[in-house]
Amino acid sequence: MRRATALPALLLLGMLAACKGEPSVPEGQETVVPKEFASADMPAVVADEGLGTPREERVATLGLLNKRNNLTQDILIKPGESKRVGDVIVRLATCEKTAPWENPPETGAFVQVLIAQRSSPGANPKWMRAFSGWLFKNSPSLNVVEHPIYDVWVKDCAMSFPGEESPLPPQGRGAASSASAAGAEPTPEESASPAAAPSPAASASNAE
Repeated sequence: MRRATALPALLLLGMLAACKGEPSVPEGQETVVPKEFASADMPAVVADEGLGTPREERVATLGLLNKRNNLTQDILIKPGESKRVGDVIVRLATCEKTAPWENPPETGAFVQVLIAQRSSPGANPKWMRAFSGWLFKNSPSLNVVEHPIYDVWVKDCAMSFPGEESPLPPQGRGAASSASAAGAEPTPEESASPAAAPSPAASASNAE
């Protein structure tokens, strides 16, 4: 009986000791892109029409999902760049979005996704292309990254078009409307305008 009661106590002490220990530090993910992919040319896409932000100045936001641990993270990448997150390399050729006056709105990016394949734990990875083509934000079913572990999709393409202007802040609109309602005092230029000065005929009649 004493042995039976002592065993749970020992297990409890072991659990408490484990709880007091420092939490394990998660392993860092590899982010170095192999030279053969970092220096490789991007796939050919439609030529830039010169409308909006130049291609090399745009920034795409891509989502990356690891289905094993259900972790999602954003990747900010410019056209011509390659970025690595663990066993995934994402390469961006370009990103586009429709102008504000076009309907329906759409955002797309031409990406390549490469996944590392290892014959055994610790072996050098062999990179296999899992996807190459356009991904669309509002039409995800047109193209999908078919992989059992990873998923990649486009979230945004930061670019602007000629004629886009930021709207007036609410406080600015309120100040302008209140000033027009109250009636602003005439400026010195308005006071000295010829319309405000008496005509010569009126001056002559007043003199008589």
